[in-house]
Amino acid sequence: AYSAAVLYKKDPEAVMAVFTADHIIEPVDQFLKIVEQGYEIVENNADTLVTFGIAPDHAATGFGYLELDGDFYGGSKLLKQFREKPGKSDAEAYFSAGPGKYLWNSGMFVWKAETLLKCVAKYEPKNYRQIMKIADSVGSEVFHDTLEEVYPALKKISIDFAVMEPASKDDSFKVAALPMPLTWLDIGSWTAFAGTCDTDAADNSYSLENSLLIDSRNNLLASSDDGHIIAGIGLEDMIVIHTPKATMICPKERDQDIKQLYNAVKDKYGTEFI
Repeated sequence: AYSAAVLYKKDPEAVMAVFTADHIIEPVDQFLKIVEQGYEIVENNADTLVTFGIAPDHAATGFGYLELDGDFYGGSKLLKQFREKPGKSDAEAYFSAGPGKYLWNSGMFVWKAETLLKCVAKYEPKNYRQIMKIADSVGSEVFHDTLEEVYPALKKISIDFAVMEPASKDDSFKVAALPMPLTWLDIGSWTAFAGTCDTDAADNSYSLENSLLIDSRNNLLASSDDGHIIAGIGLEDMIVIHTPKATMICPKERDQDIKQLYNAVKDKYGTEFI
């Protein structure tokens, strides 16, 4: 929202896109064409927010889903509802319904800066007022002081909860889902990261210099410490991550719970080890 406010100050017609840094998307040229479609949609349809959706290739419980409604514009679909990360049975139902009904929520968006600010003003008015205070100070002598004072006090809330979900239920705005028929990998989890690593005949994935596994299968070993070796025997479906200050061990089936472990370590030991 802060970026949108700054862009709007410079150009009231500005269109902006939001992408995540931990996605691998191929082929790039096709991705750029779809992004251009997103720009065309918001430039030709007032008060519209575009979210990009990925056709599921399995019943994933680690992604949110986009429930689709009717056709909209430029190959997009109107969004009926955001679905939070589902349990196994719901994920299987979404997958069975097919990509014409449900897409994975990629967390990537296109919108006019003005439209986003309208949404923030309506759904998060306190944050809006504080963000505009920062934006108004850009280029002035008080900018850094204003940023340091105001930004840390903003309510911490994701764009999905703050804007996209309420906008999808509000007749004042349109939320369009644009399918991305591409190779897409969200490496925001260690299990997904394993898909980018070298793999042996037993489906063990490695991202480190030195390791040894015996009678083990379908594990992920990763380390940022070149002088350290990870060795194991009889391991199955495990994640082992080593840094110079900490080692994490977790079953793959619980990789979505790592945030809980992260918070527990931070609460007990501070940020030194994370």
